[in-house]
Amino acid sequence: MTLKKQQLIRRSSGFTLIEVLVALVVMTVGMLGVAVLYVEGLRLNRTAIYRTSAVTLASDMAERIRANQDNLISYTGDGPGQNRNCQNTPQGDTCSGNDMALDDWYRWRDSLNDALPAGAQATVDVQPAGAALNRVDIRIQWPEVGAEDPVSYTLSVYL
Repeated sequence: MTLKKQQLIRRSSGFTLIEVLVALVVMTVGMLGVAVLYVEGLRLNRTAIYRTSAVTLASDMAERIRANQDNLISYTGDGPGQNRNCQNTPQGDTCSGNDMALDDWYRWRDSLNDALPAGAQATVDVQPAGAALNRVDIRIQWPEVGAEDPVSYTLSVYL
């Protein structure tokens, strides 16, 4: 081999420190991007779980109201109701429709507190329409991490 070929082989036979540092910077930027995507995915997953819970809870209250339509006005407001234990009444004892509404609010509020973060609020607004169908708006709000305003879900039901 000639001297020039030996020098060329010796110079290109390894990585320089600068090449290694550039590769390390590129890998670090890539890993930071993956970490940000992972954290954002977790946040969006939590938001989706809360929204799903809110939809389920609003549907649950709509069914409770539908089962006790004669006392529609008793559901108006923001609860919290009282535990009237209407689901476990002894035979012969009955709960009035108003007692059932208070019990529904109490049990529903308990479910709401279990499924959504602290600070969640709920309201039921009944808009009577006389002989026509009544409109019931069930609104649930909860604080979301990173959001200034609370997130809300409203279900409108006509009874």
